This record gives sequence, structure tokens and C-alpha cells, in this order.
Amino acid sequence: MSVNVELARTVMLQQQLRAGSVLDPRVLDTLATVPREQFVPPAYQGVAFADEAIPLARGQWMMTPLQEGLLLQALDIRPTDHVVEIGTGSGYLTACLARLGAQVTSIELFPELADAARERLEAHRVGNCEVVLGNIFELDPRRTDVIAVTGSLPLADTPFANWLKPGGRLFQVTGQSLPMLAWRIERRADNEFRRERLFETSLPALINAPAAEGFAF
Repeated sequence: MSVNVELARTVMLQQQLRAGSVLDPRVLDTLATVPREQFVPPAYQGVAFADEAIPLARGQWMMTPLQEGLLLQALDIRPTDHVVEIGTGSGYLTACLARLGAQVTSIELFPELADAARERLEAHRVGNCEVVLGNIFELDPRRTDVIAVTGSLPLADTPFANWLKPGGRLFQVTGQSLPMLAWRIERRADNEFRRERLFETSLPALINAPAAEGFAF
């Protein structure tokens, strides 16, 4: 591995993640271990560790390293957890989720992104995950422990929290203009949820996310 790559990774960990209050040792170890530079498009490998979103096919984007770190930290993923990821993208966050949890089901809308992510995950022997092609708003998954939403939602009221088991955690970003808000939602019981506002941020909108007034579940 190039010394420059390892130096860039160390700078990312220290100057972006730790400085941005990502302090969970398991999360930092995961982000230090999963090779982000091998999940970005070849043209962007030189900025794999930069504090910026990286463009993917079909107008999609990789989250910044800090956004990824804060998401992983907020979800407090346990080794026994099943994780649902909404929006596979490059597969990098999928690999991080898989390293922290027991099993990941990642749902991707675009076939070319799903195929490329599968290839990367297989190349890095990430066996405890599957990439499923589909529109998340047309699916009804079984209840799960953790849900990570990688695109923003115009409305806070979405079905995702209802897919959590009691004790389950959801990360999502909501808003239609800047700044957007990141939230951690925990299901305490069947009809009891705890919502925690985390930080201000910005993410591209999740495709097909409902935006009409009066939409509710």
C-alpha cells in the first residue's frame, strides 16, 4: 500500500473524523480498515479521503467520510444486528456496516450501481451482505435491528421507523432545503419511538421519496 494512501487515511481519521466528534473506537477502526480508496470510481481515487462527496453513476453520490462516520456512530451497530441500508451507492458504507453487524441487506435502485457494488464487495470478501435491486418505497421488509438511509427525505414521516424491531435504530436526514437535519430514531416499543436530533448536514434526495403535502404513514 502506498505511503501516501496511508497518510491520507490517517489525516482523514484525525482531521475529519476525530475532529468531527466521531470517537467510537469500533467505528474508527472500521473506517481505518475498509479501503475507501478501492470503492470510489477510478477517476476519483486521488481524492478518496477528501472531505467531499464523490460523484457516482446515475447522478448519485458517496457520502463524505465525516457523514459516514457520524452515521455509523449514531446507529451503535452490534455484532448481532441485521442492518438494512437504503441506497447502496459504491458499496463502501455497505462494507463498513457489514464489518460492524451480523448481516446487511442493501437496497439499490440502479442496476449498474448494484452490480458494481457487488463486484467490489465480493473482491473484498465481504460475505455477510447482499445487494438487492428495487425501489424501497415498493418494498415491505421484515422488521430489522438497524436502518441506514443514505439519501435525504423531504418529509420526516416515512415508513422506515415502522420496520424496526423494539430496540432498533434508524438514521435518516430530512429536509427540503439547507441545512437539513440528521436524526436517530429508536423504537422503544411497538408504539413508542425516541427521536434524537443529531446535526445539520446536506444529502441529495432519495429518489422516489414522497414529497406531497399530507403524505403520512
